[in-house]
Amino acid sequence: MRKIIIAGNWKMFKTQAETLEFLQGFMPLLEETPDDREILLCVPFTDLAVLSENLHGSRIQVGAQNVHWAESGAFTGEISASMLVELSVRYVVIGHSERRQFFGETDETVNLRLKAAQKAGLKPILCVGESKAQRDAGETEAVIFEQLEKGLAGVDQENLVIAYEPIWAIGTGDTCESIEANRVIGLIRSKLTNPNVTIQYGGSVKPENVDEIMAQPEIDGALVGGASLDPKGFARIVNYQ
Repeated sequence: MRKIIIAGNWKMFKTQAETLEFLQGFMPLLEETPDDREILLCVPFTDLAVLSENLHGSRIQVGAQNVHWAESGAFTGEISASMLVELSVRYVVIGHSERRQFFGETDETVNLRLKAAQKAGLKPILCVGESKAQRDAGETEAVIFEQLEKGLAGVDQENLVIAYEPIWAIGTGDTCESIEANRVIGLIRSKLTNPNVTIQYGGSVKPENVDEIMAQPEIDGALVGGASLDPKGFARIVNYQ
């Protein structure tokens, strides 16, 4: 059985005080959440300590937004895997579409980050996906297959989550039909050596479409952006039917 993981992906939202306010509104809404799904909050580095402290003993896991491959002396603005472990982080999102699109993140540096995370005992969430220009040119499969081939070289697929994150469907108003997301995720799975890898969908998951998305057979969870910032909205997503 593949694990279902629903992850809130806050990027650079919420101060520590706002994070505490979110938890106060969100945690009471999980009393009837089915046991078959894991809940994860991936937050900015500045919120990790307060999140870890307040989630101790709860069913919610802590995730980070990125990690550097250097064990110490990482570049300014980056954080090492050992620092994340010290903060009780279990997951880390790597290969964000924004980092690929706006910061020149390459498959080679993604690979270094993945291996560093696993070496430290973290479980990475690898984001893959195509831009609108690539999609319009019919290059979706080629782009994603190259991201997988280069990104996963030497990576342990027994300790990995993948998120299909189509860049063209994030914050653009465009949407990826659930059937199409399921098709692409099926293609991703066909390229893996471990068929039991959890593969999330990460393109505009909202309370109003989560039931349809999660009904697709290849989709094992969701990497939720802006819709995860609201306690009631995210609880609706976590408690999908």
